[in-house]
Amino acid sequence: MKRSEKFRQANREAKATILATIAVIVFWWATGFGLAEVHLSLWNTPLWVWGGCLGTWIFAVLVTVFLTRKVFLDFDLNDEETKDSKE
Repeated sequence: MKRSEKFRQANREAKATILATIAVIVFWWATGFGLAEVHLSLWNTPLWVWGGCLGTWIFAVLVTVFLTRKVFLDFDLNDEETKDSKE
């Protein structure tokens, strides 16, 4: 992988991480505040607590799994081509 391709991939991963963070925040907002008017409880705990806390955590884990499987690549940022040509 060329150095420019490595940096393009790093930028792609950074942008995907920003979008994932925004998605988690929107999910938290929707389930936390969006379910506040729903008068439903589970084990004497309002639904918005379950959605805003546990639901957001599960969603964040799923988003992380997606990023690691579909977006992130394992590569070394060291430029081995440059090292070989200097010697």
